[in-house]
Amino acid sequence: MIRFDTLPNGVRVVTEHMPGLESASLGIWVTAGGRHERAEQNGIAHFLEHMAFKGTKRRTALQIAEQIEDVGGYLNAYTSREVTAYYARVLKNDVPLALDVIADIVLNPVFDAREIEVERGVILQEIGQALDTPDDVVFDWLQEVAFPDQPIGRSILGPAERVRGFGQRDLQGFVGEHYTPERMILAAAGAIDHDEIMRMAEAQFGHLPRGSWQAYEPAGFVGGERRELKSLEQVHFTLGLEGPSYGDDLIYTAQTYAGALGGGMSSRLFQELREKRGLCYSIYASAGAYSDTGMLTIYAGTSAEEVEGLALLTVDELKRAVDDMSADEVDRARAQMKAGLLMGLEGASARAERLARQVAIWNRVIPLDETVDKIDAVDLAGVRDFAATVVTQAKSALALYGPADTAPGLDTLRERLAA
Repeated sequence: MIRFDTLPNGVRVVTEHMPGLESASLGIWVTAGGRHERAEQNGIAHFLEHMAFKGTKRRTALQIAEQIEDVGGYLNAYTSREVTAYYARVLKNDVPLALDVIADIVLNPVFDAREIEVERGVILQEIGQALDTPDDVVFDWLQEVAFPDQPIGRSILGPAERVRGFGQRDLQGFVGEHYTPERMILAAAGAIDHDEIMRMAEAQFGHLPRGSWQAYEPAGFVGGERRELKSLEQVHFTLGLEGPSYGDDLIYTAQTYAGALGGGMSSRLFQELREKRGLCYSIYASAGAYSDTGMLTIYAGTSAEEVEGLALLTVDELKRAVDDMSADEVDRARAQMKAGLLMGLEGASARAERLARQVAIWNRVIPLDETVDKIDAVDLAGVRDFAATVVTQAKSALALYGPADTAPGLDTLRERLAA
């Protein structure tokens, strides 16, 4: 059973009781991520997430870890472009402890100067690791050229030169600006009682004063190209085209299209470019979304000798889907979407994540049946229409990393799409 309430100061509390479970997942999702940073703050939301575990007014960093692990629990956090989350998984009797620890790290961080320096080093190592992982960093570059000079286009980790300059005042400023009650969502799923969670939420967060609403910069897909030449074993090829936002029902069509195009071993791109022609080892397509925009992304890892043929044939497959995408392909992609959705919600952690994300986007929890109905409503005509809008887009983004000298440029790919 799902229940959703709001404290008088704006903190939203959403829970789902899951009969038969002995554990629970719960956390605080703050609608403040990378896209809410100013240019000079790029990377600070992620830095702040790291610092949450480095000590509070009531607990040292060691005590934070020990108190959760002493009861066999798990504590973690992540930062995305639109949200920062702090969450735990514990046995049902330890839910009060978990919520107390989470509230403590969110509301009472001390930002000790020595700990800031220690964690700065950790984050700089993380940035270095990302730069050494081509199939990760190329997606950051694709995001940057798709949304240039915009918060949503910047790296979540931030550039090393920014991270080196952050101090206590910067962290406190971001918290004061964005960690307000109306931007906090307490989500819990599993062996929980909603009324008990509400009582604890009131005790932990009810005293917080309301903040002022902070508007963020709307996203605008622009497109462009970034090519980084490096002596690697493979060329990492990414192509991006504008897609619908989470709030647009067209997202279900876009995700079905992406699934048929490159969502698995039976998909068009995998069969044509990998299985039939041997042009790559991995290739896939996905339709990602944000609150006000989205992006259809195609990724492939290929050799320097094959990258030109792969890029041109990828464009050809985009065009071919307009006319000969089949009903069987659409049915298969819809089945994969539904199975992925339902199988992914068999655990309490996934349920809590879903609750928080939906409240953040729609301020309500969409019943599973409603989502399944929207997936089932996607038909062949709609997918082909969407495919047609993809190939007629004037804007697209291309990022390449590796021995990409012979890869065709974005203008060439656009001309081939339009031909």
